[in-house]
Amino acid sequence: MTEMKRFFDKYHNEGFTWKDSLILILLSFVACFVAATLVGVSVDMFFSLFVNESNRDFVFTLASYFDFISYWIVFILVCLIFKSWRPMLRVIGPGIKGNTVRNLLLGLAIGFGLNSACVVAAILHKDIILYFDSFPVIRILLIFVAVFVQSSAEELMCRGLLYQRLRKTYRNPWVAILVNPLVFAALHLGNDGMNALAFANIYIVGVMFGVMVYYLDSLWMAMAAHAAWNFSQNIIYGLPNSGIVSQFSIFKLDAANARGSVFYHVAFGVESTVMAFIVLSIGTAIIIWLGRKKHLQPTEIW
Repeated sequence: MTEMKRFFDKYHNEGFTWKDSLILILLSFVACFVAATLVGVSVDMFFSLFVNESNRDFVFTLASYFDFISYWIVFILVCLIFKSWRPMLRVIGPGIKGNTVRNLLLGLAIGFGLNSACVVAAILHKDIILYFDSFPVIRILLIFVAVFVQSSAEELMCRGLLYQRLRKTYRNPWVAILVNPLVFAALHLGNDGMNALAFANIYIVGVMFGVMVYYLDSLWMAMAAHAAWNFSQNIIYGLPNSGIVSQFSIFKLDAANARGSVFYHVAFGVESTVMAFIVLSIGTAIIIWLGRKKHLQPTEIW
């Protein structure tokens, strides 16, 4: 503990203590949780008006992801109300060098590619069997938007608010890169099937999103990669998303014949596998290498 304290103190910026960051971050997460609950109930009540047997799965899947709009609302309101927080509004805008359409599309490709590699490995190893269900284009597009709202909201809180506050407090960027994924992984502790390997993989993907923000200066890329990962495994392939199975998906899993291995975890899906650990570690290393090669400097929002 003493060595850890020395490490944090070594890179601490004067005038803004770690206690200041901790208090502000905790208050923000509490506010977002309360808002998420209130908005979630309102959204669920609204969508429930349109529920019937023919669209039940679609409506509940849409509502479960769209609930996270509350995080966006709280973040923007807090930044507008408190002057000291307003610089953080910049991280979601095109004024940041790396927030480009190109990086957004690249993030989508990364998220889809990494998740698909894990899923294909599980299929080839015969751990899972998927069968085609349906492809209603409009509904799929609407759910993609909802998934993007959910994934970008988590990035807004972890690689936006938390990351930027830690960057303001500590000069060494790796403090922010390595600490914020701990909170991100902890948010999934209550999910079905959570275990040590799942926690480690969620932590690693949080690090990967963090290096996208630092080395490629793009929160948009992190948001897109997160959304594509979730959308791929939950909506396209019909697999558990951090232990949560969607009622609506393009493909369906033959759950009765699914088996666990280094490529698949029956309760938590591909996110709790050795394969995911390898794929995410390689992905993170490539992004760090690419960022160092390009010599990009993150935008200073403060």
